Amino acid sequence: MNQEAALKKDIGLSVAMSIVIGTVIGSGIFMKPGSVLEYTGNSNLALLAWALGGLITLAGGLTIAEVATQIPKTGGLYVYMEEVYGKLWGYLSGWVQTVIYGPAVIGALGLYFGSLIANLFSWEKSFGPWIGIGTVLFLTIVNNFGTKYGGFVQNLFTIGKLVPIALIIVFGIAQGDEQILNSSSGSVIEISMGAAILATLFAYDGWLMVGFVAGEMKNPGKTLPKAIIGGILIVMAAYLLVNIALLHILPASEIVRLGENSAASAATILFGPLGGKLIAVGIAVSIFGCLNGKILTIPRVPFAMAERNQLPMAKTFSKVSEKYGTPIAATYLQVVIAIIMMIMTDPDYLSEMAIFAVYIFYIFAFCAVFKLRKRNKGAARVYSVPLFPFVPIFAIIGSMYIVGVTIMNDPFDSLTAIFITVAGLPVYYWLQRKNQNSVLK
Repeated sequence: MNQEAALKKDIGLSVAMSIVIGTVIGSGIFMKPGSVLEYTGNSNLALLAWALGGLITLAGGLTIAEVATQIPKTGGLYVYMEEVYGKLWGYLSGWVQTVIYGPAVIGALGLYFGSLIANLFSWEKSFGPWIGIGTVLFLTIVNNFGTKYGGFVQNLFTIGKLVPIALIIVFGIAQGDEQILNSSSGSVIEISMGAAILATLFAYDGWLMVGFVAGEMKNPGKTLPKAIIGGILIVMAAYLLVNIALLHILPASEIVRLGENSAASAATILFGPLGGKLIAVGIAVSIFGCLNGKILTIPRVPFAMAERNQLPMAKTFSKVSEKYGTPIAATYLQVVIAIIMMIMTDPDYLSEMAIFAVYIFYIFAFCAVFKLRKRNKGAARVYSVPLFPFVPIFAIIGSMYIVGVTIMNDPFDSLTAIFITVAGLPVYYWLQRKNQNSVLK
């Protein structure tokens, strides 16, 4: 029986929208305001960067929704690339998700969590990375005991992430007295709108997940675009309002200085030491839940690749635990790479490298909507991207701008990410030859 056809169509609009909001809101909204302000130099451009990042995300989400409904298979970006561009491009997208994007996202979230916990308890800053590594290992063990345990943790922490956001917005806007607009960040680095938008895209990342469940929606043609539009607009509003609230509580230069601890410091000003610590706990809950979700889902990419013999040691990484039903080896592969990254660098670098690497393939995925329309000319579609071709073109141009500016502003790190991507080619051809030889035998 076709597994896709057997999926129950139980997901309505409210659940689909909650998937968008739940998978997007994590650590970025609390960790990135300082970085965005530093890159833009003032609050006006910072707020514009958050808005533009949201619009690029919205356009991308609406475009991918059409691709997802035309390719209703499990695997997300990896499968879209393979179906539209062939096995090589599918492999490269999976390779990048396995060796750069997935581990970098897990590593960044772990480091942000560790930094927040160290600050919360006034511990030495040097303890932060080790707290982060310990947390990543703990959640890895939890998720390897079975998805029901990982899912329980995910559900437990989903509501918790919304509480500090709502409190900071309401009380920050009501009680703050700092200047919101035209506030200088005091940044000494060169202004880069592209780098600022790239930083916001880490906060918006996760929207692709809703396309994974298109086959389980009651009416995907209507539900999917509404969920994406409604969900991302709610996230955009929340992000802009949190930034406005922070700017109303703290000077822009102070937000830059405090970095990932700015939201917790703002909460202390609003609610006093005890209230501030409670809000900081709520922020930690948000990051913890987001990290758990990534450890739960990200290893499914190398697992799927290993099932197709597209990774070295494929037999090991494609194994599922007989007792717990989880891809333990694939999970540890991602976590080991993540921990190496955590030891070697900082969370801002990891988050920006992750988004840069994956957006190269997002551009191809956005272009896929044109190829699919040409390939399936005349065929009925359950969903069509609105305002075609303008929305996909905006997503493509916006993403190309981000990738291009990043290469110009940070050529060494950008080329390193591209080199790691290209390094997957000899591995691919070696595996192809190895698989062919095994068939001949």
